[in-house]
Amino acid sequence: MRISGKDAANNPVNELVHTLDITPNGARLGAIHHVLQTGDKLILQYRQRRIKFRVVWVKSLEGTSEYQVGLEGLASGDNWGLELRVPGFGQFLAARASLVAHPVF
Repeated sequence: MRISGKDAANNPVNELVHTLDITPNGARLGAIHHVLQTGDKLILQYRQRRIKFRVVWVKSLEGTSEYQVGLEGLASGDNWGLELRVPGFGQFLAARASLVAHPVF
């Protein structure tokens, strides 16, 4: 799949990525090399679908130039064209985003 859009500095983003997890209204992506920030808006192309997302968290992977990102869908409804039911995962993403933004040591 591919992500495209503009980052916070208005630079173009266009990368092939892979999913690590998906939910009815979100995803965790890997193999991202572009530095993204919370709030960046992206379009993810999955099969014939173009799905709009907002970045809710970013994690740098130690020892690599790669990032993982958590995305939240900007449209309600069936984003993926798949039957997905994961109760409580949205709350998990929100809690994780809070921990990434305010780490506890």
